[in-house]
Amino acid sequence: MGNLIVAVLGVQGYSGTLAKKGTSTDITLYNLKKGEDTVTLIEPMRYPERLAPLFFAVSEAKTAVVVVDELSATLGESLVMLQCCGICSGYFILRNYVPKEKMEPLIKGTILEKFEFLPDDPNVLREKLLEEAAKQKPAQAEVGTVPVDHSFSVKGVGVVVLGVVVNGNVTKHASMKVLPDGKTTQIRSIQKHDDDFDLAVEGDRVGLAVKNVEVKDVDRGAVLTNDPSVKAAKTLKAQASLVKYWQTPLKADMVLHVGHWMQFLNSKVEEVTDEGDWRKPTVTLTLEKELVYRTGDRAVLTYLEGGKLRVAGTLELT
Repeated sequence: MGNLIVAVLGVQGYSGTLAKKGTSTDITLYNLKKGEDTVTLIEPMRYPERLAPLFFAVSEAKTAVVVVDELSATLGESLVMLQCCGICSGYFILRNYVPKEKMEPLIKGTILEKFEFLPDDPNVLREKLLEEAAKQKPAQAEVGTVPVDHSFSVKGVGVVVLGVVVNGNVTKHASMKVLPDGKTTQIRSIQKHDDDFDLAVEGDRVGLAVKNVEVKDVDRGAVLTNDPSVKAAKTLKAQASLVKYWQTPLKADMVLHVGHWMQFLNSKVEEVTDEGDWRKPTVTLTLEKELVYRTGDRAVLTYLEGGKLRVAGTLELT
């Protein structure tokens, strides 16, 4: 059984031509299933007015579908977000007579060059995504990590969290820490696309019924994990890499947002140093709350006062 998480960008509601609509908040989820293979489509809501939903949709995905009706600053920002989140496979759907020749210069020299151009035919795209889902072969592991994107209480069940297994495995009855708060919960049951399972593996989208916590303990941004390499820190000193379209150096006292998994945290720049290349600075940040991550993970740096481009670059977490 393979599962594929797909960010669908460009035209709100396009996923409705491909799959069944599910949970909808500032991101909307759509579910597609064929046999044992499943696809979860995620669309950002209220974007471009708000940047966070775009980050949340892309950060959970392994693949993207970009529907292009026109060449615009919003499209450009979406492409930069895909690049910063490391989405190296996906599809472009060109509509409204936008020619391929106009798109190619925008993606030249980026990981998006590997995206495939497809016709605006939901049947073709649906089969492509299902084929890709069937190829997913997650590695087996004894520990696992699930960043929470939604949580709520269900009568007769208790607290339920939704999220994606970003690494390892999650098993029924496993004990897991809730970071950054440090509480411990137990997995009562696991659902994937409304079916019950005893095991979820990397790449699976899951609904987990959990014990010993309240809904407020597992809001979006909380991370369930029994992986000892996952940690939390409120101060970060790390190497940044600013995108080529970013026009100004980072400076002390700037307010940036740091995006990682389902966290999008306000931070203040305390110090910036570089060795002659202002696009590769070392920055020290103080965050509003602890960021949960693993050493070697990549975070996305955004500046909400950045005008047409608010995605500044990436941060290598140590």
